[in-house]
Parts: sequence; C-alpha cells; structure tokens
Amino acid sequence: MSFESHGLTIEHPEASADDSTDRISDYKDVSLTAEPETKRPWIVWLVGAQLVILFAPTVAWLWDRWTMSVWHHAHGLLILPVVGYLVWQELRSLRHLPTSSSAWGFVILVPALALHALDTGMHTQLLSAVALVFALPGLSLLFLGNERTKAILFPLCFAVFMLPIPLAVTEGLHLALRGVATVSSAFLLPLLGIPVFAEGTTIHIANASLQISDACSGFSTLYAAGAVACLTAYFCPDPRRQMLVLLLAAPIAIVANILRVVLLVLLVHWQGAWVLGTSLHTISGLFTFALALPVIFWLGNGPTTARAKG
Repeated sequence: MSFESHGLTIEHPEASADDSTDRISDYKDVSLTAEPETKRPWIVWLVGAQLVILFAPTVAWLWDRWTMSVWHHAHGLLILPVVGYLVWQELRSLRHLPTSSSAWGFVILVPALALHALDTGMHTQLLSAVALVFALPGLSLLFLGNERTKAILFPLCFAVFMLPIPLAVTEGLHLALRGVATVSSAFLLPLLGIPVFAEGTTIHIANASLQISDACSGFSTLYAAGAVACLTAYFCPDPRRQMLVLLLAAPIAIVANILRVVLLVLLVHWQGAWVLGTSLHTISGLFTFALALPVIFWLGNGPTTARAKG
C-alpha cells in the first residue's frame, strides 16, 4: 500500500496472513514454554518440602536402625550417599536433554503414598520406609521424565538396600547361618589344636561356652555383601565377572563370619571369656566387613575388567 503526497511516496508493506499467523504462533510458543520453566523450580521445592515433612519420622526411624550397632544394618548409612552420587553422575551427562515429565509417575507415586498412609495407622515405620523407596522412581518420572529416569533407574533401585529387614522375616535364615557358623568352627578349631564340642548353636571349649547368637550369625555381613556385589556388578563391564561377583558374594560373607567366630574362640581360649565383653567383640564384626567387601571389589575389578576398560 502506498500514498503519494507532494512528490513523496510513502510505502507501507502489507503483512500477509501467513506472516501474521507465524508471529502469533511464535508468541504462543514462547508463552507456553517459558511459563512452566519459571514455575517448575517452585513446584519442585514445594513437593520436596512436603515430602521431607511427610517422611521425616520415617527417616528418623531408619537412622535409629542404622546406628543401633554394627550388627544391625549399619551399611544403610552409606546407601543414601552412594545413591545420591550415582544419580548426580548420571544426570550430569544428560544435561543436553530437554526438560520433560511423565504422568506415569503417578502410577508409582500414588500407591507409595497410600502405603505410607496405611502405615500411619499401623505404626510399623517399615511400610513407610518401603513407601519412601518405592516413591523415588515415581518422583523421577514426574520431574525428570522417561529418559533421565531410565538412566538413574539402578541407583533408585539400589536404595532398597537401606531398608532394615525385620527379624521375623529372616529368622529362619539367621538360624541357618548360626548353624553353619557353629559346625564350620567346630571343624576348624581342632585343626588348630583346640578341642571343642558343638551342641546346637553353642561351642563348648575347656574354659568357656560360646553361643552363636543372631547378632553373630553373619546376616549383617551377608546383607552388606549383597549391596556391594550389586554395586560392583553395575560398574563391571564384563558379564562373566558380573555373574561371578553376584554368585560368590554370599559364600564370601559366610566364610568371613566363620573366620570371625574362629578368631573369637581362639581369643577366649587364650585370654578368657572376659574378651567378649570388650571392644574386641565389636571390632571382630568390622573384621568381617573388612575381609569380605574388598574381596568382592577385587572380583569385579580384576585383569579381565582392566582389559575391557582399556
């Protein structure tokens, strides 16, 4: 469109319908994508604060179980830092992915919250702890999307090892482990020159009788060894070594506990039963971890792994 006045020509370019439509759509795109990005941090912080308040009693209960003694799920103290580190490592390499969200997270989160609500009436705290672990993948789907959740699925599942297993569930396993420790120790001690008599889960020697209790069954070492084996297999690129680590973790933990029992019997034979009331008894529990866990790490990081990485 143009107007001529006093020899001057003023032209006004006409905007086509397509151009105007593109501009409108551009404005719409900007508004629709910018608004969620500004609100998302507030939503994350709000949901996070609500979950902290909701599960605070559960976390306090877990802390009490983890710090009760070296015999009761002490490895749980290390699980959350490991999970956090693995999640951070995986997400750091996925920064290029666009922000996304999946409504499938509600399929996991809603049952988890229902389980937590059920526990408020039962007051077990264990169901609430299970709900906390179960809710993690759901929250990840809602706030991180499918791709990022797939990348951190192992760390989220690994969090299950922080849950204490009640004695009512593992009572039969405790008894079996106690029997294995008693029979094996009664076989090894005469080879070291110490006559023994085994009765049930009690070892009789000349100057004392030692009962293998649930705390000395080696279950805590077995549970921790399972966690370390899964973590080692996750980082091991060789499928054969992965299988080897997972299969040998339990036998290694059991053997470590048997050696611990033999060591305690030797100390009682040499020094007397008063040794069991000292810190040596607790230190011997740490000995099982110090013996079993490095062996598991070594199995997953041997020459085959080194060649695979090279």
